[in-house]
Amino acid sequence: MDEELHEKVRQAIQAIPHGRVATYGDIADLTRAPSPRLIGKILSEDGHDLPWHRVLRANGTPAPHLAREQLERLRAEGVLTEGEKVDLRAYRWADVVPEPERGLF
Repeated sequence: MDEELHEKVRQAIQAIPHGRVATYGDIADLTRAPSPRLIGKILSEDGHDLPWHRVLRANGTPAPHLAREQLERLRAEGVLTEGEKVDLRAYRWADVVPEPERGLF
């Protein structure tokens, strides 16, 4: 893997503010990584010192094998959930929110 991309991904995840979340796809888009799966791979192999709990799946749910701890950490930061799902419209990090397409309304 490209070391520069690896470091960009780590920096992007480190930058997610307290009380905010991003999706694997958001981080991939932000860093121009080829796939959201690559973000998950980086987190699983080298994310122990990052706020990994702030990265969710595209539907706002945590990784199944980490769900309990991830949701506890998010709730401790004030991120409320509906069951095991985070409302991305309410808690998504503003730096990764796609701009609305022009001409829709």
